[in-house]
Amino acid sequence: MPFLADDTRAALERARELDAAAPSPASALDRLAAVRRLIEALEADAASLTAVRDAVAAGADWAQIGEAAHLSPAAAKARWQGDDAAIAERQQASRKRSARPSAKPTDLPGLSVAEAAEKLGVTAQAIYLRVTRGQLEAQTVELPDGRKYKRVFLPEG
Repeated sequence: MPFLADDTRAALERARELDAAAPSPASALDRLAAVRRLIEALEADAASLTAVRDAVAAGADWAQIGEAAHLSPAAAKARWQGDDAAIAERQQASRKRSARPSAKPTDLPGLSVAEAAEKLGVTAQAIYLRVTRGQLEAQTVELPDGRKYKRVFLPEG
């Protein structure tokens, strides 16, 4: 019985067909698409997880598994340790972190530390020192997604 899923075998076969064909400018995009489809199919395929579980059952440790997968032992363990529910939970938590917006919000009160430093003509360190000494007012604003920003409020004047 083959260890790859049907989708993965189909993607691999398509890559093989394109590998055997004469290259042309038009086929370059087809080759790129085939490579990406194969990568996606391999990532979704349970073959790696099955092989890891078989290796663990046969007595392999995480260092050996990591070496075979070209990962650190900790990365291999984080990726494949536990039952399906534990693995799915870790993947979901990872997706939540990566779903956060990467841009800083622009509608926060006050100024960022960098903005306050530029406005006062000092370094960011000087701003933090002035906040610590009570010379400037600052507060940390936490957004609903958990991100936190230090905001500085300069005296009016």
